[in-house]
Amino acid sequence: MKNFSEKLHNITTLEPPKQEEEKTKAIKHHKEEEGEEEERARCEWDFNLETVVSSSNSQSVSHALGAIEFDQSENFVATGGIARKIRIYSIKSLLPHKGSQYEHILSLDHANACDYYMCTPAKLSSLRWKPGFDSRIIGSGDYDGVVTEYDLERRLPVFERDEHGGHRVWSVDYSNWNPVVGASGSDDGTMQMWDPRCEDGDVATIQPSVTRSAVCCVEFNPFGGSMIAIGCADRKAYGYDIRMMVKPVIMLDGHRKTVTYVKFVDANTLVSASIDGCLKLWNLNESKMIRTYKGHVNNRNFVGLSVWRNGSLLACGSENNRIFVYDKRWGEPIWMQGFDTAGSSMENQEFVSSVCWRQVGEDKCTLIAGGSDGVLKVFQGKRKANTTPS
Repeated sequence: MKNFSEKLHNITTLEPPKQEEEKTKAIKHHKEEEGEEEERARCEWDFNLETVVSSSNSQSVSHALGAIEFDQSENFVATGGIARKIRIYSIKSLLPHKGSQYEHILSLDHANACDYYMCTPAKLSSLRWKPGFDSRIIGSGDYDGVVTEYDLERRLPVFERDEHGGHRVWSVDYSNWNPVVGASGSDDGTMQMWDPRCEDGDVATIQPSVTRSAVCCVEFNPFGGSMIAIGCADRKAYGYDIRMMVKPVIMLDGHRKTVTYVKFVDANTLVSASIDGCLKLWNLNESKMIRTYKGHVNNRNFVGLSVWRNGSLLACGSENNRIFVYDKRWGEPIWMQGFDTAGSSMENQEFVSSVCWRQVGEDKCTLIAGGSDGVLKVFQGKRKANTTPS
């Protein structure tokens, strides 16, 4: 190009050298400003490990945590997974007391840290607190294809449906309107909506993929809209209007492999995760991809995805046994932390399998992560004093 420009420097369509030089400087200055802005975003938060909860049971049994969920009050946490137990923790028991001089990492045992637990008949893949029941009812989806609701005060199942033909239920969610409607996604290739008040309460059954690919995740719009988002093994995410579910109103095609999670960031923005090792942010109004997030490792397993809406932060696990946090504005991680614990080794191929933000605060945040080894870790983040939310 240099040779051509030298030969053609007299052509009037080319900018004069001085003007071209000024333009180059302006572009360079703009890129430098972008780099400075990104660096500010990277440095806005300090994260610290506060608590580690593990099991003293040394038996060679898998305790992988597949689901972590805060209740609506944000004061209680439920976990579930391979161990066939739903454990309930109060946030007060997981975090050091405010104002104390205790500066070391708090180490707890699951048996003593949790308020109580319930045994379940099958391995759990999903948990979701049911809105409007004062943190008394929690729903679960299991490996046997059953959706069960438990009354936590009575410690008993109060509702059960087995409409996925024994195929694993990957995801369960509830609407935020009254009456509450539930939804579940399964290996049978369907998303089913149902009314827990009715014995035969099917509202709708949707098969998003013509090849009947597994439905791996479902989420109602938590901001009160009429959309439900679905992620499938056909590499696509779909949005359905629950008032007319004949066909999707949105189809998001950008991942190269199975879509494992979909989460609403706000009423018009969705983030999706896939085993192609990427998160993607989508504008729902235009069905357009906004940004791709890369850095974590995810080629095979469900590693969790959570959105802290107050701080516009995304968290996910990774198959290299680390937690990753992304700022919504930038495609590279702003923070990562190893999850290795005493006695762990690379031979075990452990990974971070679930994450969940506590949806409170603006300058302080709480992130809970669970591992394939059953260990639960609680992190707290604090916005640095010289930064302000944008």
